[in-house]
Amino acid sequence: MRKLLPIGLAAAVVAGVLALAPAASAEPATTAPPTQVRPHGRALVDGYGRTVLLHGVNNVDKEAPYIEPGNGLTVTAADADLLAQHGFNTVRLGVEFDGLMPQRGVVDTAYLDRIAGVVDVLGARGIHVLLDNHQDGIGKPWGGNGFPDWATTARPQSWEPNPGFPLNYLMPSMNIAWDGIWANKDGVLDHLGDALAALATRVEGKQAVLGIELMNEPWPGSPFLTCFPNGCPDFDRTYQAAMQKLTDHIRSASTTLPVYWEPNVTWNETMPSNLGNPPKTPAITDPNIALSVHDYCIPSQMSIYGGLPGGLKAACPAQHDKTWFNIDTLGARTERPVLVTEFGDIDPETLAATMSRADERFTGWQYWHYRSSFGPHGGDPFTGEVGKQLVRTYPQATAGTPGKLQFNPNNGDFRYTYTPRPSGRPTEIYVSDLHYPAGYLAEVTGGQVTSAADARTVTVEADGTGPVTVKIHRPDSDGNDLPGAAGSSSGSNGGAGPSGSSGS
Repeated sequence: MRKLLPIGLAAAVVAGVLALAPAASAEPATTAPPTQVRPHGRALVDGYGRTVLLHGVNNVDKEAPYIEPGNGLTVTAADADLLAQHGFNTVRLGVEFDGLMPQRGVVDTAYLDRIAGVVDVLGARGIHVLLDNHQDGIGKPWGGNGFPDWATTARPQSWEPNPGFPLNYLMPSMNIAWDGIWANKDGVLDHLGDALAALATRVEGKQAVLGIELMNEPWPGSPFLTCFPNGCPDFDRTYQAAMQKLTDHIRSASTTLPVYWEPNVTWNETMPSNLGNPPKTPAITDPNIALSVHDYCIPSQMSIYGGLPGGLKAACPAQHDKTWFNIDTLGARTERPVLVTEFGDIDPETLAATMSRADERFTGWQYWHYRSSFGPHGGDPFTGEVGKQLVRTYPQATAGTPGKLQFNPNNGDFRYTYTPRPSGRPTEIYVSDLHYPAGYLAEVTGGQVTSAADARTVTVEADGTGPVTVKIHRPDSDGNDLPGAAGSSSGSNGGAGPSGSSGS
């Protein structure tokens, strides 16, 4: 396990509300197994009734044999320790339909066991796992992954150029294959539903399981042009019916396991979703359905990975604003929690755009992408400028209703306000192990710090029913250099980050 940065000690207690805490020992931030996190209205709550905020990463193994321990990609116990040390409390773990059911109607129980083993490793460190049925470009015939060969009959033709992911979605054969999926040709959706039900059965009772995401980045198929420029309610009606079919299969195995629905992938080009939008599509009535969305800046991705001019990222703020408008609309309309299950960039300014908008809305996220730090590529990837954005001081569990959340990734200044309510456990705030080289101060008004002076996680108990405000900052800061404040330094500068991957 990698060691935490050394943090010096200091001593100060001011009027009973100022507590000094050095950095923690090398123990992970959380070691107790998590309780089940479930949707509750627009929030995610744990077994103690606290509002949960998730910060984490994706870990997706796209090559058979899938989720093989020690293959250099799949997270290991050492990776779980590293992630917990940095305060990450969730992993979106990719699972493949091709791995779940490599032969029509035959579930691979050994693969289920490997998935369950990774869940147990992460859960032992307090990390919640979203099981993501991951596909990119349907499957191997198109150079993609996800669907097994037997699940589709369409195949690329000799006259079709294959430009590679993601432009291969435009291939006529690819669209024919997607049309067959949405039409449940040869029972493909039922087979997928059976595979996901088997997965649900295998992980039933594992408190670390956040839920099952039904499908990553689903493509509309031949109606894709109807989604531009304002969304495609006709296709989304078909798509929602498919999502409901898959959910019904999972419900045959578990009536309460959370299920995550993702909008069709034209969302990534800022097209709004019509999921749960009566009368265009039915209302979502299952209380254990949540929503999964992505937030990518396409111009920045084209600049970094496509060799196009760097100035393209100037368009990123407009794309982020549109995407987050769509997130706000989708969440408000459906009254469901929304989790940003993919975003990512090696440009910290673009990354900060997602971070700031997520903080403003108390929205959780999972960064794309993390591969094992203890495989061939090695090393702690969270030490550069991008790591400074991702590793944050934040409230992991709030015994109350969240209010305003602010964090400055440049100097660690943090402020959080919430309205308390009765709970079985106190509010828990993870304190970044990267931002306080000389220790940190924790100030609380309306409550008391109840954790030890050297805690990596600060716990807070409210004094009454009035608002509680928590400030955490370095000893040489007054804690007021916060996003939105005059003269704030909460922007970011360039630097290398934990991934060279350009999306899922």
